Amino acid sequence: MYRRLRAHVGRWDMIIAGGGATGVGVAIDAATRGYDVLLLERSDFGKGTSSRSTKLVHGGVRYLEQGNVSLVMEALKERGLLLQNAPHLVSNLGFVVPNYDWWEAPFYGIGLKLYNLLAGKYGFGASRILSREETLERLPTIKTEGLKGGVIYFDGQFDDSRLLINLVATAFEQGAALLNYAAVTELTKDGEGFVDGVRFRDGETGEEFEAQAKVVINATGPFADNLRRSADPSVQPMIAPSQGIHLVFDRSFLAGDSAIMVPHTSDGRVMFAIPWHGHTVVGTTDTPIAEATLEPVAQEQEIEFILQTASLYLEKKPARGDVLSVFAGIRPLVRSGESGNTASLSRDHTIRIENSGMITICGGKWTTYRHMAEDGVNQAATLARLPERPCVTSHLNIHGFQTASERFGHLRVYGSDAPTVRQLEESEPAWAEPLDSALPYTGAEIVWAVRREMARTLEDALARRTRALFLNAQAAVRMAPRAVELMARELERGQDWQAEQLRSFHETARNYLVS
Repeated sequence: MYRRLRAHVGRWDMIIAGGGATGVGVAIDAATRGYDVLLLERSDFGKGTSSRSTKLVHGGVRYLEQGNVSLVMEALKERGLLLQNAPHLVSNLGFVVPNYDWWEAPFYGIGLKLYNLLAGKYGFGASRILSREETLERLPTIKTEGLKGGVIYFDGQFDDSRLLINLVATAFEQGAALLNYAAVTELTKDGEGFVDGVRFRDGETGEEFEAQAKVVINATGPFADNLRRSADPSVQPMIAPSQGIHLVFDRSFLAGDSAIMVPHTSDGRVMFAIPWHGHTVVGTTDTPIAEATLEPVAQEQEIEFILQTASLYLEKKPARGDVLSVFAGIRPLVRSGESGNTASLSRDHTIRIENSGMITICGGKWTTYRHMAEDGVNQAATLARLPERPCVTSHLNIHGFQTASERFGHLRVYGSDAPTVRQLEESEPAWAEPLDSALPYTGAEIVWAVRREMARTLEDALARRTRALFLNAQAAVRMAPRAVELMARELERGQDWQAEQLRSFHETARNYLVS
């Protein structure tokens, strides 16, 4: 990627700070319109919010209850486009709302019928009321006492960081330059005080660079206010960070192929229990926090809340000792007055043209990243007086585009790259063996992550190229010594580098373990 940077002459059309779903989406949109694009990510792609979602591509049933029909319709359309453009990573999943009171089936049934109607031609399947027997057939581990039946509806599921890595590849194929471990250290300004570029540092070599652009876009999510203050210390905060957490259990807690959706927990929030990569993921909370951090940690009360709530619906009550991994993520919600209730804040996205001339894009949700990017590029192109060109991403195949093939097993998430990863396994028999018996990930996937997916650290490989750390933190720790050896060989690193990677990974992995 640095070759593309060094070969570039003159100003970029756009420089994007932030390598999550929004920033990479902007890079794809701008590059497909023929604009010169440079994207800079201070850590790894998706290190923050974009790898820590609930793994759902959805319209948002609770936003419908809040009356935000326009957001739901937008998200349902984008859900359909994601399934169309990335079928190797997005799939249809049935969600069952279990009913324990007589009024719940008609009440939720009507709301979910409306949800389907709003989806129009982008619908994933018709909702319907289930009998008690049908509910148990779909959810064999649901609590049976008092169960009356359920309502089923269909929504999308995905692997968030795998999709993001494929989006990075798509942006690169469209001509963008994208760098991870390239932290923006300073915003530069022209003679009139408007932002006209950045200074940034290569996190591995320490080399400093300067690049100028016709427009700079701030897509740093929960950290957007930091860059805004760098451009103008007088700005008022616009981000109200909120933390959600998820607990991961083995498959036995949700043995069927359907998910559970609890529309109202004891504090009025929504909880999901979903099957994901052969495990059960349960979340989420919505806890206001004072400040965003790059490695958020689950709070004790959040863990207890999810365990207690899950115990109300699962026959096998989950305990702390059953948790294989816990991960926390931060939502970059846009402030609305002085309310401390982040659950009530809108998930609509916001685009702000700062007095400094920089554009900030924030808010929104994973599902709507493409539409956010379209709006952002439209605004940026107008501000920078770039040639007007139409957005084409609604029908752009994402890298790896291919209907998921079961014959590749867990490698099907690589889509059209799966045969090449399989060939890597066959080229070195030792690479074909799982790195740990608890998870399917092989040495070939670590090698692939370095060679083809810009993995630079052990955490990149075990948290975001594979999902080992998110699925089973102890297994990921056991995988680490062999994985770091493979990476060191590919990157031509020595023993000191390996030791530092192991130390750093163990420190990070502690955040994914429940004491």
